[in-house]
Amino acid sequence: MNKLNLAVLFGGQSSEYSVSLHSAGSFLRQIRQENYNLILIGIDPNGIFYLYDGSIEDIEHDTWKKEGSCTPCAFIHKGVISLEKPEQKIDIDVAFPILHGKNGEDGCMQGLLELMNIHYVGCDVMSSAISMDKEIMHILCKEANIPCADYICLKKWGDNPSFEEIEAQIPLPWIIKPCNAGSSYGVHKVEKKEDFEDACQDAFYYDGRGKILVEKAIEGFEIGCAVMGNETVFCGSVDEIQIAGSIFDFEGKYEDKGADIICPARIDEKQFKEAQTLAYRTYRAMNCTGLARVDMFLTTEGEVILNELNTIPGFTATSRYPSMMKEAGLTFPDLIDRLIELAMQRKVGVC
Repeated sequence: MNKLNLAVLFGGQSSEYSVSLHSAGSFLRQIRQENYNLILIGIDPNGIFYLYDGSIEDIEHDTWKKEGSCTPCAFIHKGVISLEKPEQKIDIDVAFPILHGKNGEDGCMQGLLELMNIHYVGCDVMSSAISMDKEIMHILCKEANIPCADYICLKKWGDNPSFEEIEAQIPLPWIIKPCNAGSSYGVHKVEKKEDFEDACQDAFYYDGRGKILVEKAIEGFEIGCAVMGNETVFCGSVDEIQIAGSIFDFEGKYEDKGADIICPARIDEKQFKEAQTLAYRTYRAMNCTGLARVDMFLTTEGEVILNELNTIPGFTATSRYPSMMKEAGLTFPDLIDRLIELAMQRKVGVC
């Protein structure tokens, strides 16, 4: 059987650039490289694309962009070219975007790959965009009768309600977060008025598109479920986040500070099934394909409610998505192979 030409995209113009590098490093250590012709494409923080031919360590340490390892490149129809030798096209069968956050997880890269008629792993343009935008996600999930926390969306250039007006609708404490960001950048728990303005300012900084959410803080703890599939959907295991502080922040997610991930979650069988069911319903409601991690809360009353979706979750060996799939019986290398198979099933370009 002929090997697929697999483009692995890493880096990107996002506050989650460093997260992408660590995900890409783990991915490249786990993939069965003998099954694919790997084409590594790095995107620097300025948005310049490079063909990369260096070590995994340099990716992980963010020293990958060096002379001799990188060549500026550009996508063309069903492939990529080096800008130094544009006559030499490299064909691409399928792309695996390991790009978290803005310009990678929000439909932008997916749109580029669609235009180039290149298969790609993960959700399509629309489902990527609506899952990334937490306000739109809330609106659509409400229509699908999927329970979420009460919220108000504030606009940077809008006529927003005052602190007192918000409090009249949603009692404190609140979680304030950007509508279009991930990895807990710009996320704050607000318990008093004095913290409100600074939290909003920081959330607006990380959003970049002028929208933030004020959500009711949920009493309980966070759980998640890994989901995969196109026409047929498979729900992996459910995990649990045990945190020392008030929010699951960047340090907890990526530096193991003040947080522990327990998989499978220490919840009863009924709650476990309810979490998988809600994850499935959310995946379908948002028209996801390929993969997503559905993050939820288990309240102190025992109710499972939606938090948010991640359409390109972390891909380190200890990240939640691979860990939940491993608990469900799918090893990291098998998971990668399966996700690529799902990408090849979807049509791209002219129908």
